[in-house]
Amino acid sequence: MSVDVSVVIVTHNGPEWVERCLSALLDDARPTVSFEVVVVDSASQEATLQVLGRWADRVDLHLAEDNIGFARGCNLGVRRSSGDKVLLLNPDAVVESGCVDALVAALDRDPGIGIIGGRTVHPDGSLDPRSCWGAPSLWSWFCFATGLSTAFRGSQILDPESLGSWQRDSMRAVPIVTGCLLMTTRATWDLLGGLDEDYFMYGEDADLSLRAAELGMRPSITPEAVALHAFGASSQRKSHKHRLLMTGKATLARKRWAPKRAEIGVRLLLLGVAVRTLGERVRRVPDPNWSPLWVDRSWTRGWEGSARAGVRDKA
Repeated sequence: MSVDVSVVIVTHNGPEWVERCLSALLDDARPTVSFEVVVVDSASQEATLQVLGRWADRVDLHLAEDNIGFARGCNLGVRRSSGDKVLLLNPDAVVESGCVDALVAALDRDPGIGIIGGRTVHPDGSLDPRSCWGAPSLWSWFCFATGLSTAFRGSQILDPESLGSWQRDSMRAVPIVTGCLLMTTRATWDLLGGLDEDYFMYGEDADLSLRAAELGMRPSITPEAVALHAFGASSQRKSHKHRLLMTGKATLARKRWAPKRAEIGVRLLLLGVAVRTLGERVRRVPDPNWSPLWVDRSWTRGWEGSARAGVRDKA
C-alpha cells in the first residue's frame, strides 16, 4: 500500500546522530501524513549498526557491504520505497515538529517548484544556511580563489553562493536545495532519473536541482520546515571533508560546463586551495585542513579520478 512520503536516509557512521534522527522522525516529531522510512547503511562501523538494529522493526533497513556513497545509496533507497513523495534526509539532520508536513504542504500548494527544502539550524539554534545554495559560477569560484568569499562572507556580490544575508525565513526559489533535507514527488524523481551516481558524495544535490530548473521547475525553500543539522557528523577529519566537497565541485564543473570553462573553474578552485595552504603554512598550523589538498590534487579530476586515489574508500 502506498504512503504519502518515503523518507530515505543513507547512513555512514555517526551513531549518536543516527539515533537522534530516527527518534525525532519516528517519535518526537512524527509527521501526521502517512510515511515510511528506508535506511540504507553504507558500511558503517559496529556502533552505528547497533543503533540501526534497535530501529530495524520500524524501518526498511538495507545493509550495504561496501561504502556505496550518498547518490547510489539514495537511489537504492528510493527504489525500495513506495511513497507518492520522496524525502532525502541526512542522518545528521533532526526534524522538528511539523517539518515533514510543511514540506508536503508546500509541494502540494505549488507542484511546479518540483523540489522543496527547508530551514536548517545548528545545534545551538542559530541558522545553518546550508539548506540551499546559489549556483556555482566562475565569478563565485574567483571569489573563493582570491579569498573574497571568506573575507566578505554573506555578501551577495562577493560570496554569491551564500545567497546573501537571507535568513531562510521566507518562501523563496533557490538554485540549489541540498540533500540534507530535500523533498520531491516520485514523478519528478523518475523524470529526473534520481541522483547522478557519478557523484559519490557532494555535488549530486546541486546537479539534481540544476537539472530540475532546466526543465522549468523552481526548486524552493519553505521556512515552515525546520530541522537541526550537524553538518558532516559522520565525516572524518576536516581536511577529508574538504576533499570530499572539492571533489564534488570539480565533478560538477567537469560534467556540466564546457571543457574550457570547466578547466578554468577547477584551476580557480585549486588557486583557492593554494591561498589557504599558504595561510596555514605562514601560521604554522599543526593540523592543516587545506595543505593535504594541495599536496594530493587528484580531487581536481572529479570523482572518477579521485576514486583511483582511494577517496571513495576513505569516505
